[in-house]
Amino acid sequence: MGGESVVPGVYRPQLLNESDPDDAAVLARLRADSRIEFRDLRAVLRAEFATLLAPPESVEGPEADRWVYYPWRASVVGLPGPELFRAVRLDRNRNKLTRDEQNILANQTIGVIGQSVGHAIAHTLALEGICGRIRLADFDEVELSNLNRLPGTVFDIGINKAVVSARRIAELDPYLPVEVFADGLTDTNMDRFLDGMSIIVEVCDSLDIKLAVREAAQRRRVPLMMETSDRGLLDVERYDLEPERQPFHGLMGDVSAAELRELSTREKSAYGVRIVDGTKLSGSMAASLLEVGRTLNSWPQLGGDVQLGGATVAAAVRRLGLGRKLPSGQTRVDLEERLDALAEPVSSAPVWPAEPTVEPEPDGDLAKILTAAQRAPSGGNAQPWTLRADPDAVTIALAPERSSLMDIGYRASALSVGAALYNARSAAAALGLLGASELHADGDAPLTAVLRLGTGRDDVLAADYPALLDRHTNRHFGDGTPLSAEVLDALDSAALGSGGTLRTITGRADIDAAAAIFAESDRVRYLTPGLHAEMFAELRWPGSDLRSGLDLRTLGLMPPQLSTLLVVRRPEVMERIRAFDGGSALGDPTRAQLQSSSALVAVTFPAPESESSELTAYARAGAPLQRVWIEAQRHGLAVHPISPVFLFARHHEELKKVSPEFADTLTSLQGRLLNLLGVPADETVALVLRLSHAPDATYRSGRLPVPEVAPRG
Repeated sequence: MGGESVVPGVYRPQLLNESDPDDAAVLARLRADSRIEFRDLRAVLRAEFATLLAPPESVEGPEADRWVYYPWRASVVGLPGPELFRAVRLDRNRNKLTRDEQNILANQTIGVIGQSVGHAIAHTLALEGICGRIRLADFDEVELSNLNRLPGTVFDIGINKAVVSARRIAELDPYLPVEVFADGLTDTNMDRFLDGMSIIVEVCDSLDIKLAVREAAQRRRVPLMMETSDRGLLDVERYDLEPERQPFHGLMGDVSAAELRELSTREKSAYGVRIVDGTKLSGSMAASLLEVGRTLNSWPQLGGDVQLGGATVAAAVRRLGLGRKLPSGQTRVDLEERLDALAEPVSSAPVWPAEPTVEPEPDGDLAKILTAAQRAPSGGNAQPWTLRADPDAVTIALAPERSSLMDIGYRASALSVGAALYNARSAAAALGLLGASELHADGDAPLTAVLRLGTGRDDVLAADYPALLDRHTNRHFGDGTPLSAEVLDALDSAALGSGGTLRTITGRADIDAAAAIFAESDRVRYLTPGLHAEMFAELRWPGSDLRSGLDLRTLGLMPPQLSTLLVVRRPEVMERIRAFDGGSALGDPTRAQLQSSSALVAVTFPAPESESSELTAYARAGAPLQRVWIEAQRHGLAVHPISPVFLFARHHEELKKVSPEFADTLTSLQGRLLNLLGVPADETVALVLRLSHAPDATYRSGRLPVPEVAPRG
């Protein structure tokens, strides 16, 4: 109705602005024609735009709306302007394509020569929105025998193939410019077709045209692709990078397009087989070629193979348009081959041994002291120390090789060395071997702690010994029950009694605010390549050495969380998220954990007076840290240390070395947390502990073996 017999070659819709007098007159005539159907989709599409998460900051308003007249449909459709229209239509491309990448690709002009296989390719390019202009060339008309692979209808029979493709694209996106060369490519229009071209996709039948297009692409330095729809052969020729490259990679020899025109069909077919390598044709295609002209009119093509070609070329166009690696050459996306490789899936879930690892009991007093020291906490359970026992002393030396990016200036390691020293003193006190202890920051190691063995006892220290051996991290979710004043007072006394101070967060709103800070810090940790690599290097999977690092089971992950972990440990995934400034969900597990807490407490200590005294100051904070931790466990609380990326940074320049891209963010987060905790300028945070009423930890991380020692004489 209304159109085809009147406008057989029309392929572009008419964009009408009802604010323009001339367009308004056209619309009036169309409305007066009872054969023309009107549909107004503007309100519907604006409502859909309003549902988008993270929509573009600005799109044009109603002044950009257009009525789109499709003569071949005898229909007029009311649409919002191109920016809003494409924002909605292409939203589900994100973030396989970011908006920035989409905009880059929208600058491309792509020409598709041949519109049987080319129809699927051109439509896929338009579907993905990865070009800003398309040129289509084909002289042929649609026949019924084309409809096994060309997604047209019986209404398209007798219409030029390029026109059919252009109409389908126009009904997908009327704002995308499409040009049709309905006479195909000739010597007279070749330059016009290639003018301003970004990429050529050649999928025509004529060997003469194939070669002529390549000669022209070579002169103009335009990259060219070809897809054959047999075993998914994709051919790429980068004339933009290699203008001296021979057409078809030199597979046809030195023959020119002019010489090729003089050859018979049978002589040309020999060249065609060279291009695709007859030895690599599918068996069914190779067998069919022997029947062409006898029992077959032409070589066979399947609709699915043609659609696959559209997807393959689109992937190559994306790569080339975004400057990613795409060399000249041939490759095959062979679905039959992949189907032959079907296999039972293997679960990625870790499988742990049935029997738990049992640590040996220490033999002798020195071994007990070393074992107690080895039970001290450390970031990522790195155990950043070396232990040595002599008849008269136990030495704990900071091990720089076990440091990490977050261990800025070895401050976290110094805190752990101090905690190990406290443990050793507690064990010695219980065993009647307590002597003097000292800290040195001027030896071979950045920091060394020495416990002199004597004959002393200390009932307070000795009372902590069993609890220190049982001290552990518990990451289970809590029930949020507030801590009593009695418990808070006991924790405060434990810190004060050993030279520290306790800063607490107990209000629900403040816990939520802290949770947001720690969640954003976790996001930064995931998105900073070095921090991400170190975070996952800490984890211990089945088959790993469980004596250091974090036994994966101690994280208490449920199967869905474990599945997510398998995804977020991939650096290329984090790189992609960083590219579009996403990843807010990366901090959600930490946020949820903290929101289930009963309280957050920060163990603080007097700020170091000088840089030279810094590590010893952090080491002394190990004692109040241990006292608070075991006091919390005595009251039945789950204790979970939380270390944000910025915890051990003293100034902004240090954070720039840890995470250059996010240093400003980390500095801001650090300030917000200190304000929330109420930490004055003359105090430094040693560690933040999350306290909860929760089930006991099911698993505990292991420890490296202590050095063998001879019994004391």
